Amino acid sequence: MNSEPKNSLIPDSALSIAGLTNYIQLLLEEDPTLRQVWVTGEVSSANNHRAGLFFTLQDTDGDAAIKCVTWKGQIPKLAQMPVVGEQLIVLGSIRLYPARGEYQLTVWQAIPAGEGLQALRYKQLKTRLMAEGLFDDERKQPLPEHPQTIAVVTSPTAAAWGDIQKTLKSRYPGLHILFSPATVQGEQAPNSIVKAIQRVEHDGRAEVLILARGGGAVEELACFNDERVVRAIADCSIPIITGIGHQRDESLADLVADQSVHTPTAAAEIVVPSLNDLYSQHCDRAAALSEVVNYSIETAQNQVETLRNRLRRSRLDKQVEQEIQALTWKREKLLQAMNSNSLESKQRLEVLRQKLITLNPRAVLQRGYAVVRKENKSIARNASELEIGEELLIYLGKGTAKVKVIDIKD
Repeated sequence: MNSEPKNSLIPDSALSIAGLTNYIQLLLEEDPTLRQVWVTGEVSSANNHRAGLFFTLQDTDGDAAIKCVTWKGQIPKLAQMPVVGEQLIVLGSIRLYPARGEYQLTVWQAIPAGEGLQALRYKQLKTRLMAEGLFDDERKQPLPEHPQTIAVVTSPTAAAWGDIQKTLKSRYPGLHILFSPATVQGEQAPNSIVKAIQRVEHDGRAEVLILARGGGAVEELACFNDERVVRAIADCSIPIITGIGHQRDESLADLVADQSVHTPTAAAEIVVPSLNDLYSQHCDRAAALSEVVNYSIETAQNQVETLRNRLRRSRLDKQVEQEIQALTWKREKLLQAMNSNSLESKQRLEVLRQKLITLNPRAVLQRGYAVVRKENKSIARNASELEIGEELLIYLGKGTAKVKVIDIKD
């Protein structure tokens, strides 16, 4: 019985090592997940080479490890340098090297594990918003000096709300306080805060807004680093002051707000002046004004006394007295001259009056003479000018007479 050779397990063709490596490289490097992947692990070794930094990441239990490299130009951009024994979160892409048949992670960024990723996101968002100018002092609005209506955005169950009310009422009684409640912790907090701010702005009565929370852990304050909250504060036309209870780091909400303090109570203290302080300031200003007035009066009196002494020393008062005497003498002389001129004028006037009396035709008539006027009003001076029957008008010392010529004699 003949039997055929068993060659069914031998393939008709086989891949070369390069072909297999290229296939694996294509699978790894073109995979969208592996082209930009976050990996966490502990640095088990690190070697700084002139080409870059070579290190190894491994799981804490040591079951798996991966080789990593950060090229020289990228090293200054790392937020955290890989150090043996430290936990890191790295961002990179998988690369395969055919010559060695090995793959490794090309790292672009490395941050501390735990809160490191959150810190990186905070830093990136802060950098982007800063580039937009949201934190610039030029866009910040001044707080009103004496607001009458104040809005508060915080949790209705938080102690911050009670602290703010108590502080405002004690410092400035009679204020109108608008409360816009919001959730200030958890996933729903950013959207709730944004809506609360928008409610205040749409209402239109508030002159200033307090955004507050009474402190908490870093993760509890994450809503105040949310981009939606930051932009809502930046877009609000009402001045906003933040009073978020933390002492260590500023939130992005603090940076974009028109003013920020560390506690809700401090925000309430800044937003309105204290009436007691205002009264004290008024008293101080009145005292300072009185002191200035008194000083001015004293200075003026000293100046007057100085001038009086200078007058005494310069004998100006004697000179003034002499000038007064000289003016008095000149006045008397002027009066004498005026009286003399007036008397001469009166005498001259009397002479002229007598001449006028002498030359007055009516005075001649009073002495018995008469004036004869013809019909044409001309004066008859010669009998030869008259005619028989002509009517004449005779002007006497008192009255006139109308006559008719009946006879003419030379």
